[in-house]
Amino acid sequence: MVKKPAREHADASMTARVIVRDIMNSPAITASPSDSVSDVAKKMKEEGVGSILIMDKDRPLGLVTDYDIVTGAVARDAQASKVKAKDVMQELHTIESEESITEAARLLRKHKIKRLGVVYKNRLVGVISASDVIAVMPALVDVVSEKAAIVRGELGRPASKSSGYCDECGEYSDMLQYVESEEQFICEVCRGEVREEPPSD
Repeated sequence: MVKKPAREHADASMTARVIVRDIMNSPAITASPSDSVSDVAKKMKEEGVGSILIMDKDRPLGLVTDYDIVTGAVARDAQASKVKAKDVMQELHTIESEESITEAARLLRKHKIKRLGVVYKNRLVGVISASDVIAVMPALVDVVSEKAAIVRGELGRPASKSSGYCDECGEYSDMLQYVESEEQFICEVCRGEVREEPPSD
């Protein structure tokens, strides 16, 4: 499990409006690492969810999604009843329950995933998905989509003119630049391109 510590954001108004715990799915649906993929799939259907947290007692080990089942078992023509959850699970990235949904969106994009585990007082209490974030704040779709298009070269303009949230400090900027070596969008402040204004008389 990769734990993401909580941090302060300048976008206080958004944080005050919606935080992760407001929209997370709780309690999280769990399964054992020794459970078969078939059993995990049945539990997903019964609970109406697209992912299951894999736990060893109180310790989170990973996450199994419907996509993992398809690629890890079905596509390989393996018997779902003989494949274990631990064999198809993916790494679980987490976020603190008091974080803003903006930070959740940033982490989802950064790790190229669709779900995050939600932690409260060092205990896994739920899951937040990309669809949860988008449902609450559709405007985040534009920010993420624009950045992705710039990286792919579809907009025909330099990444330095991208707008959105900096992957380094979390601040909003109209001058983000995509740094290929780090696969992140960095603002002009974090790039060290902002000079201090001389004091006015």
